[in-house]
Amino acid sequence: METNALEQVEKLALKKLTIFEKSYFIYFLRSILASMFIGFGVIVAFKTGNFFYLENSPLAYPMAAVTFGAAIILISYGGGDLFTGNTFYFSYSALKKKIHWKKAGQLWIFSYGGNIVGAAFFALLIFATGLFADPKVNGMLLDVAMNKTQIPTSELFFRGILCNWLVCLAFFVPLTLKGDGPKLFTMMLFVFCFFISGYEHSIANMCTFAVSLVLNVDNSVTFSGIIHNLIPVTIGNFIGGGIFMGWMYYYVNKPFTEEAN
Repeated sequence: METNALEQVEKLALKKLTIFEKSYFIYFLRSILASMFIGFGVIVAFKTGNFFYLENSPLAYPMAAVTFGAAIILISYGGGDLFTGNTFYFSYSALKKKIHWKKAGQLWIFSYGGNIVGAAFFALLIFATGLFADPKVNGMLLDVAMNKTQIPTSELFFRGILCNWLVCLAFFVPLTLKGDGPKLFTMMLFVFCFFISGYEHSIANMCTFAVSLVLNVDNSVTFSGIIHNLIPVTIGNFIGGGIFMGWMYYYVNKPFTEEAN
């Protein structure tokens, strides 16, 4: 049974709430930090994939997917508050009446806002390095960013649901395992699954779009295109984490937790 892991989810949610109530600013900074960790994953993924992209190799996307796993390791072990994971933690804890829904809403807003700021700041840092100035380096990232802004709204929505369902599982399933080795492997495997499947992650997309904007190469992305992507993807991510994870695990475990009480 996953009961022990769910207890850890509650404890983590309450820990995040404690930080938030002590200092909104510190919690906001932790949210900024989280999307910057995602930014590191985005950069290493597209930098790696681009070597194969230049050769028109079918390995371009798989190699990017493998290396993007660095992001979830940074989030899990380096701290930070990511909106997508919080949709699961706070919805489940609110359903269990461990935190109030109003507080959950505030936590989601602050984490999402901090994630946006972190993505923008990280993009400026990458721009300052000049590492993506060469067209031979930024081609894959720019193409992927542009394609994301042209996907139909309904498809983005459902890709967002499936994405965060897998991403939340990537944080949740390792809670049932012992030892860092199995945990790291499981997290990277689940992240590889979402990336290679072509699902949509709102915070990873923020980082990808932000870097594309600061590079400003042939107007690869526009603000209207970014909004077109992020709104349905964010809603989908929320449902994937809040309903498919938070509500589902609450409902299927409710009879057993009631018996225990």
